[in-house]
Amino acid sequence: MILRARQSSDEFVVRFSPHARAFTLIELILVMTILAIAVSFTAPALANFFRGRSLDYEARRLLALTRQGQSRAVSEGLPMELWFDTSQFAYGLEAEPSYETVDSKALDFSFDSQLQIEFANQNNGAHFGSLGMASSSTSSANSTASHHPNVPKIRFLPDGSIADGSPQSVHLIGRDGASLWLMLSRNRLNYEIRTRNS
Repeated sequence: MILRARQSSDEFVVRFSPHARAFTLIELILVMTILAIAVSFTAPALANFFRGRSLDYEARRLLALTRQGQSRAVSEGLPMELWFDTSQFAYGLEAEPSYETVDSKALDFSFDSQLQIEFANQNNGAHFGSLGMASSSTSSANSTASHHPNVPKIRFLPDGSIADGSPQSVHLIGRDGASLWLMLSRNRLNYEIRTRNS
């Protein structure tokens, strides 16, 4: 469609060219059909892509919280807890309440109910399942005063180290069975993301 415009000092006139051609209804229907077919083929691949990104996003957010927990523990001189309440689909970071009753910088996050989180502590044999309950072999380090009792916690000490009762690994399992691990590094100074448990 070709438009020709002429503007005088006080009016604006649009005229259609006599040779202009518009789309027909059949052409529009044909284009819409082709688009619908293309979307139907790409939708499953896009859904898998976004599910994978969701798992990766959650793992990176947890890794960032471990870094923030260590930084806060060192800068404020207080033990920090990264707690996981899988029954409520939530986790967060806060100062240990035995030192500070209310933490104004506490962070709470929720995660997708289709995501499973499992915990394992290879040092003392404790295994935390996806429901977040610990076996009886959990060390006494996790039994300190807490706003979130009886749930797995990563505990950061004021010197920035990770307490012995903290989980060795946090296993994230997505809807489609894809897995990522947040594991203690070999030097046990911090956590890192791994694609397999090794």
